[in-house]
Amino acid sequence: MNAVVIAVCLMLALSLARVNVVIALTISALVAGLVGGMDLHQTIDAFNTGLGGGAQIALSYALLGAFAVALSHSGLTTLISNSIIKSLGKDPNATNTNTNWVRWLLLLSLLAMSMASQNILPIHIAFIPILVPPLLHVMTKLNIDRRLVACVLTFGLVTTYMILPVGFGGIFLNDILLSNLTGNGLVAVRDQIPPAMLIPAAGMVVGLLIAVFFSYRKPRVYDEAKVLTAEPEESLNKRNIVIAAFAILATLFVQLETDSMIFGALVGFMIFSFSGALKHVADQDIFTQGVRMMANIGFIMISAAGFAAVVKETGEVGTLVSSLSSLIGDNKALAAFLMLLVGLLITMGIGSSFSTIPIIATIYVPLALSFGFSVPATIALVGTAAALGDAGSPASDSTLGPTSGLNADGQHDHIRDSVIPTFIHYNIPLLVFGWIAAMVL
Repeated sequence: MNAVVIAVCLMLALSLARVNVVIALTISALVAGLVGGMDLHQTIDAFNTGLGGGAQIALSYALLGAFAVALSHSGLTTLISNSIIKSLGKDPNATNTNTNWVRWLLLLSLLAMSMASQNILPIHIAFIPILVPPLLHVMTKLNIDRRLVACVLTFGLVTTYMILPVGFGGIFLNDILLSNLTGNGLVAVRDQIPPAMLIPAAGMVVGLLIAVFFSYRKPRVYDEAKVLTAEPEESLNKRNIVIAAFAILATLFVQLETDSMIFGALVGFMIFSFSGALKHVADQDIFTQGVRMMANIGFIMISAAGFAAVVKETGEVGTLVSSLSSLIGDNKALAAFLMLLVGLLITMGIGSSFSTIPIIATIYVPLALSFGFSVPATIALVGTAAALGDAGSPASDSTLGPTSGLNADGQHDHIRDSVIPTFIHYNIPLLVFGWIAAMVL
C-alpha cells in the first residue's frame, strides 16, 4: 500500500470518527513518514519544517478575526441588521405581491451580506449570529424554508472566495491555491486563477437556482412561539459607524496595494484601536476573541502544511502518480472524475477547502501533468477538488455558520437542514461543472 493512500485514508477515518482534525492530520503525517520508509526523527523534522508554510494563512485569519470582532463592536453590523428588519417590517401584509416582495428582499439581503463578508467586509461568518436571529420572526411570518436560507448563505460564503481574489478570496486563490500549485511544479501565474474557476463557480449558481425555484420554494411552517424576539434596538454611535466604514476602505486599499491580507487587516484593526471607537471594550479582549474565533481553521492549515511536507518527503507521491496513471490508462475523463471525487472525500473529512489544498496539490499537480491537462484545467481540478465538500461538511464554517443563526430558536437541525441541503445543491453541481472545466479548458 502506498504511504500517501494510507495517510489520507487514516486522516479521513479519524476525521469522520470526530477526532479533532489537527490531531488527525498530525497522526496521519506520522504514519505517512513511517510507512514511507522514514524514521521517527526524519518524519518529525519534515513535519516541523512544513509547519511554517501555513503560518502566513493562520496569521491572516487571526487578524481578520480580530477585525471582524472590532466591526461587530462598532455597531455597523447592528445597523445593517436593524435596517433590514425595518425595511421588511415585522408583519407583512397578506397580499401575495407584498409577501413575495418581502421574501425576495430578505433573501437578496442575506445573499449580499454573505458575499460581502468574504471580500468587501471580510468578517467571514461572524455576521450570521448577529444578523440572522433577529430576522427569524420575519422568516416565520413568511413561512420561508430555512433550508433555503442556509443554501443562500452558504452560496455567498463559498462561491465568492472561489472567483474574487480579494479578502478571503485573496487568501484562497493567491496565498493558498496558486502557491501550492507552483510549489508542486505547475507553471501558473496569478491572472490565470480566477478565469479557471469560473466554470466550477457556475455550478454553484445552478445549485442556488435549483434550491430557490424548485427544492425549497414551498412554504414551511415553524412554531412562532419558539422564535426568539428580536432584541431592542441599541443606540448607535454615528462616529463609530463612520470609523468602521473608513477602516473597511483602508483594509481593502492596503490589501490591494500590498497583496497582503495580514497588513490590510492589521491597518483596519489599528484604526479601530487608535480612533477610540472601541474604548468601551479592551483592545486585548477584542483581539483575543477574534483569534479564538478563527483559531481552529488556522491550526488546521498549519497542520495541513506539515502533513503535506511529510508526504512530499516520503517520495511516495511519484509512485502513487505512476500507479494511478497505469491503472487509469489514457482516460483523462476518468482521471478528472476520480480526482474530484477524492477531493470531495478529503474536504468532507477536514471541513475546510482552505486546509485541503496543501494536501491534494502534492498529489494532483503531478498527476494532472502526467495526463496532459492544461494549466487552466489543472487549476480548475485542484481548486474544485478543494472546494468540493466545503459546503456539505458537518465541520465546515460554511455550514456551521448558517446553523448558528438559523437554529437560535432550536428549529433548524445542523445535519438535516444545513449539511444535507448544501451537499445536494452545491457539491453535486461542483462535481459536474468541475469535471466539465477540466475537460474543456
